[in-house]
Order: sequence, then C-alpha cells, then structure tokens
Amino acid sequence: MKTQAEQVIHSPTRNNGPSVHTIDPNMNAVIFGATGMVGAGVLVECLDDPRIKSVLVIGRNSCSVTHPKLRELLHQDLFDYSDIRDDLRNLDACFFCLGTSSVGKSEADYRRITFDLTIAAANSLINLNPSLTFCYVSGEGTDRTEQGRIMWARVKGRTENRVLDMAESAYVFRPGYIQPFKGVRSRFRAYRLMHSVLDPFYPLLNRILPKHVTTTENIGRAMIEVALEGYSNTILENRDINSFAAAT
Repeated sequence: MKTQAEQVIHSPTRNNGPSVHTIDPNMNAVIFGATGMVGAGVLVECLDDPRIKSVLVIGRNSCSVTHPKLRELLHQDLFDYSDIRDDLRNLDACFFCLGTSSVGKSEADYRRITFDLTIAAANSLINLNPSLTFCYVSGEGTDRTEQGRIMWARVKGRTENRVLDMAESAYVFRPGYIQPFKGVRSRFRAYRLMHSVLDPFYPLLNRILPKHVTTTENIGRAMIEVALEGYSNTILENRDINSFAAAT
C-alpha cells in the first residue's frame, strides 16, 4: 500500500449552506469493517491523509495492514465493548463500514447484524466520546419510513434513524454501485469477478449514471471531509459523496 500523505488535501467549497460541525485537524479516527471493501478503502484514505493523526481499527479479524499511525484491536464480541473501554477514549470520529448482505438471511438475523451491532458500537463510542462524529455506511434505496416491502431497506432505515438520533454529530452515507480503487478488493469472489468485468467500463458508468456510481476512494475522502468540516445534510447520497471527493 503506497502512501500519499505528502499530498496536501484541501477542504471542499460547498454551496448548500454552512457546515454544522467542525473539529480540529489531527483527528483520531476509529474504523469498523476494515476487512471489507468499503472499510479497506476508507482505511487507505485515512492513512494517506496528513490531517488524521491516528487510526484505530476494530474487528474480529486482522486487516493485514501496517502503518505508523495505525493500531489494530482484535475484538471478538462486537456487541459488547465493556472490556476495552479505555481503548475507545479520545476518539474524534468513527467510520462505521461494517455490514453484510441480506441474501439468505431472515429479517431477525439481518437486523441483529445490521441494527443491533451498529447501535451497540455507536452507544459505547458516543458515551465515551460525546463530541464524536459517527459516519455510518448505509446504502442507496434505504427506507427511513421502516415500512416498505424490501426487508434490507427497512432494517437499514431503522439503523439510520437510530444513529441520527443518538449522536450530536452523525452522518449517513448511501453509496450505490461502488468501484474499488487503489488496490482495494472485495473479500467475495462474485464481487471481485463483477468488478474485474466492469472496471474498464467504470468511466462510462460514471458518466451516464453519476447519481448511482461511486468509488471506495470517494467514500473515504467524503467521510474524512464530513468528519473534519461537517455538512449541512445528515444524509449523503452518491452525488454528495462524489461532489465532496471531487473538491478535495
């Protein structure tokens, strides 16, 4: 993994209102889901960004990355953080990228992994760091009414609603199709095959479907900017994510 920390990254100019939350640079961030495609992409951007002082990665398995400002904490019970409370202090931002497919799962099982696990982590982090900015990766098409016919969209919507109610500073990111960049790969063979097929066509997809297509790089950049500068909207769709990334 090559670092790009020597590059100076500037905050984007926005025309849709002032930011609602700001913190100083030299941010201490924690990432959940760094072994997944989105989380790995966010980790790359965090390690490359000179404004981020330290990165804590929490997960059941190692992300297999080493870096001077990275500390990894293997933790098997992601529903209970009582025994690692001291490790969760003095954090400025959480980039929560942990998730799973709903395929083959009952609503109860999917809700436990998607809603219960997310809220358990958010609750522990926010109690220890009241001013923490919590950035949650959701998905395009999420249903915040929690009443729709599509199961995953209802559960994601419930999770979004709860996260936004819990934290003084919380943001939801709703990417659609995500193209991995900078050597990031999906853990799943089917997704790797799909990306390898679509990779040559990504510029075309981005041009004809800009509201529905983004990259791991763009998500990482947008999350960092939102954590540092805030944003006037609490929910960022693809166009917001890409706009942030293009302005950095």
